[in-house]
Amino acid sequence: MGEQTTVPSMTDLAAALGVRIRDPEPPASEFFPSRAGCRLHAYDWGGTGPAVLLLHGGGLTSHTWDFVCLGLRGAARLVALDLRGHGDSDRSEDYRIAAMAEDVIAAADHLGFGRVGLVGMSLGGVVAAHVADTHPGRVERLVLVDVAPGVDFESGARVREFMAGLGPVAELDVVVDAALRVNPRAHRASVAYRMSTLFRRGADGGWMPKNDPRPPDFPAILAAIEQLPLRLGRLPVLLVRGGRSRVLPQSTAERLVGRLPDGGLVVVPDAGHNVQEDNPAALIAALRTFLTR
Repeated sequence: MGEQTTVPSMTDLAAALGVRIRDPEPPASEFFPSRAGCRLHAYDWGGTGPAVLLLHGGGLTSHTWDFVCLGLRGAARLVALDLRGHGDSDRSEDYRIAAMAEDVIAAADHLGFGRVGLVGMSLGGVVAAHVADTHPGRVERLVLVDVAPGVDFESGARVREFMAGLGPVAELDVVVDAALRVNPRAHRASVAYRMSTLFRRGADGGWMPKNDPRPPDFPAILAAIEQLPLRLGRLPVLLVRGGRSRVLPQSTAERLVGRLPDGGLVVVPDAGHNVQEDNPAALIAALRTFLTR
């Protein structure tokens, strides 16, 4: 095993990543039922301003938005959801995009939101677009983070293989070390924080993955990505690309924005696919401008 890891606090790591924190209070944990009876979980960051729901990517959880919510708090009413099968939401036999989209509407209903802004990263962006298409009266504007038709699916093969291999471990360092072998450029503290949110302590003191270990239906997800332009209509859309993302090449991002009547593109420097964790400060600036304009 490599060096011993101390998991940094959310606020310490956010500050180290350049996030300006006005209110360090942790969010409220909320549970509520989906329309299909699946128990869902979200972190409610409170605040005033336009209602915004944030949707994470596949294999992640609502905690991926922690740093962004700390910095954006006060500019919007922020709630980060755990998609079904992820984080503290229930696992399910139905992981269709349409089913997850209905969960988003259930969350909005539970929170008393009418029209909302949606911010979706990767899989979360696909779900957000489906919500916008099937419930156009409920969506004010939409942010897609590092997802568009023509994504380089193969570039994420090593990460998908790593995520598929996650299982119970005695010490979190085992997973942190393995993750750093997949991405040696990553910061150990950031990886440790992420892994601490993807696992929970078992009764024996070991660590158990939170997310459903069954593999996603990648062909269905890729097919849904190709349908994104058809689902976005005339909605104001901001596409955010990580400047060093291999998943979403610059030309691919530009092609999607060129097809949207009200689309814009922001490239976040020093960020890969997980823009919200790699450079949250720059993403916060882009979101503040777009969501509150």
